[in-house]
Amino acid sequence: MALIKAVRGIHPVIGENCYLAENATLVGEVVMGDNCSVWFNSVVRGDVHSITIGNQVNIQDGAIIHCTYQKAKTVIGNFVSIGHQAIVHGCTLHDRVVVGMGAIVMDHAVVEEGAIIAAGAVVLEDTHVGKGEIYAGVPARRVKQVSPEVYQHLNERIANNYVMYASWFNEESK
Repeated sequence: MALIKAVRGIHPVIGENCYLAENATLVGEVVMGDNCSVWFNSVVRGDVHSITIGNQVNIQDGAIIHCTYQKAKTVIGNFVSIGHQAIVHGCTLHDRVVVGMGAIVMDHAVVEEGAIIAAGAVVLEDTHVGKGEIYAGVPARRVKQVSPEVYQHLNERIANNYVMYASWFNEESK
């Protein structure tokens, strides 16, 4: 069973039909929507500020979601995929965003709908990633624009796949 821990009397709130891996950690002021998954060795730590997660979000293996005390909360929209060992810290990710494996998104960055943060990219503080833009590199820079049809298909496919993967694990626990 995942480690779910209150901090200063505030307990994580988890939506319906969510999968939490046995060694995932959720702490403090975390509100998670429905059909989400938090995978092996991931940490969602709302101890110093709030973390709000929409519906059908997948937080893949080893990812860290955190914030900055009294300065930067974390807000994650719907149909968001956060890749293996990514760090999402004190920022806002709008709907249908993909954060690639090992990427870092820093405080006060805003990533608009359908944007893709490439694997290994570092999105610096206060960066604004526009709707449907692909950012890559260190520091991350705009690489190109993709159409709504492209990002909706890609991002929703990944989010839907993770709901399916989670169902395999939920079936095993019955």
